[in-house]
Amino acid sequence: MFMHCSRRLLMIFAILLMPSTTGRAAAPDLGRLFAERGVEGTIVIEALDGRTAYVHNPARAAQRFLPASTFKIPHSLIALAEGAIADEYEVIPWDGKDRGFSGWNQDQTLATAFRRSCVWAYQELAGRVGNAAYLRHLARLDYGNARTGPNLRTFWLDGDLAISVREQITFLRKLYQEDIPYPKEHIRIVKAIMVVEETPGYILRAKTGWAVRPERQHGWYVGWVETRGHVWFFATNIAIREKSDAVYREEITRAALTMAGIM
Repeated sequence: MFMHCSRRLLMIFAILLMPSTTGRAAAPDLGRLFAERGVEGTIVIEALDGRTAYVHNPARAAQRFLPASTFKIPHSLIALAEGAIADEYEVIPWDGKDRGFSGWNQDQTLATAFRRSCVWAYQELAGRVGNAAYLRHLARLDYGNARTGPNLRTFWLDGDLAISVREQITFLRKLYQEDIPYPKEHIRIVKAIMVVEETPGYILRAKTGWAVRPERQHGWYVGWVETRGHVWFFATNIAIREKSDAVYREEITRAALTMAGIM
């Protein structure tokens, strides 16, 4: 009788320790999404509790790359913390230089600069923050290798800063949980400007990135999906050989989230 009860208890304990996939699709064939498009890359999708994760190309997921415009997520938080900008509504005046994009050739706020991925606006904020402050914040956030480089205005585009897909997920989880030493108001501003899509079934918060200056270009799509009772983080990185490959950053991510039964 004792042995029978012990076995039963062990079985229950083992079940409780198993990763939960209730209501989710079987592990999706993520590699097919890259192969069909002829691109090299990696994706990690991970549940909030870390018990369920889908990964393609774990070796690349551990490799560090320039964050490019995905750095606008922590960049916004740092700018707010340093008082470089007051909130998502303060205007950053356009200097009148034509940069080839109508959305960039106008005054910006933190919200519009984030959603339009407006480089010059964040370069203006970089000048207000300063290198010493960036190094403090990068260390505090444990963001990638926490380095900047010789050029304050481009260190996230072609400088020394680098982060892996795995590290992106770790940072995003801490941001979502507000488990970082920053004012809650600033964290919530960043979360608000990250919203890409809101439906009755889910909220998608994300940011693209495209490192165009290195010899080997790469692209990003990072963020999280909030569904009913669940949160899933994702980070995708792909090698970009030609301009048309850039669409695959978001396309592959959305397809993977759909295959996993998340969206």
